Amino acid sequence: MTLPVAIIGAGPIGLAAAAHLRARGQEAVVLEAGPRIAAAMREWGHVRLFSPWRYNTDAAARGLLEAGGWTAPDPETFPTGAEMVAQYLEPLAEALGPVVRTGARVLGVARRDHGRLRDAADRAALPLMLHLATARGEAVLAARAVLDCSGTWSRPNPAGAHGMPAPGEAAHAARIATGIPDVLGAARAAHAGRTTLVLGGGHSAMNAVLDLVALARQAPGTRILWAMRRAPDAISFGGGAADGLAARGALGAEARALVEAGAVSLIAPFLLDGISEEAGALAIQGRQGEETVTLRADRLVTATGFRPDLSFLGEVRLALDPAVEATPALAPLIDPNLHSCGTVRPHGEAELRHPEPGFWIAGMKSYGRAPTFLLATGHEQVRSIAAHLAGDLAAARRVELVLPETGVCRTDTAAAACCTPVTPQGACCAPKPALAATAPCCGTP
Repeated sequence: MTLPVAIIGAGPIGLAAAAHLRARGQEAVVLEAGPRIAAAMREWGHVRLFSPWRYNTDAAARGLLEAGGWTAPDPETFPTGAEMVAQYLEPLAEALGPVVRTGARVLGVARRDHGRLRDAADRAALPLMLHLATARGEAVLAARAVLDCSGTWSRPNPAGAHGMPAPGEAAHAARIATGIPDVLGAARAAHAGRTTLVLGGGHSAMNAVLDLVALARQAPGTRILWAMRRAPDAISFGGGAADGLAARGALGAEARALVEAGAVSLIAPFLLDGISEEAGALAIQGRQGEETVTLRADRLVTATGFRPDLSFLGEVRLALDPAVEATPALAPLIDPNLHSCGTVRPHGEAELRHPEPGFWIAGMKSYGRAPTFLLATGHEQVRSIAAHLAGDLAAARRVELVLPETGVCRTDTAAAACCTPVTPQGACCAPKPALAATAPCCGTP
């Protein structure tokens, strides 16, 4: 009997992987921990993506859907997470049928009869065993290969400056949100007429800030503080008009404009050291350079990124970069300490391969702790892996994706201050003192 390929996670990348495997005649099973597919995306369903539909659907998935009469959304419109689920992922899961199993949490993955330590001449030929928690109890599934597409949503980075939860962070968790809370909807009452501190410098933080500003226009007394761990520089707000994704560029430009107009109080750099309560408010202690400061807010939003959950992969032989927690082949392409352009060349099976034969991590989780992942990148990853599993090595090596440029790139971390925004030609202009631009000159790569 031929064993299936097990795919962990029924989000957009996991379902796309199943579609690619089906297109190549390969059997797959998709294991989703949540009670419904795309459980993580449903939690941020109110957020509108900055990439249009044409970047958010997979070719093999579209082929499967269109065979059943599905009509694709307008490729140039921008879906919310909820619209992605309703208009694309739910129909895709239905088209894939019973191979998609919900309520099946993977507790562990291992080689049959062989832990991580044990070598054997036939180790690669033995199936991979997945231990599952289901509504009917624990179960074991044998697979010929495993694709971990479980994402990073369950492991948000803490607010603490050292990469660990700050003292008081756990105690005040009820007043701390992660990512982009729905302040215009379900979370409105918690933020309207109150002071919220947003911690983070990426696109999630920008989205949270913009939503809070919209709330402030509706609810008097709403105040927004925005803290970044680093001082803003020429690339902090993105590439603007030079960004290949216009909505992503506009997001950064709008956030910059709000800071310059004083609609948002920017505190940067700010390193958070502890959280306590004073007079009913959160007292958020931190440092600005050598100075110790305390910020007071009713709520804290931590938009500081995510990290992979490796807890159930303890018996799998992984090769992970010690900093990024991506494969050693992928890490140099996405490590923000080395690569600030935010644009990564397409990559596939070879770059994602681990020492454990037949095991790959794909999708957002493949990036480890690095940001800037795009859905289109994950689609290319699983296309390549499916081709490899089907024995089409030429297709696995072939690049079939062109990603949009971000319009930003730090070219010399020791250089002097330069312009903002970045021009398409990479030329520098006068720095803006209000934003304390301290970045080196930069332009499109």
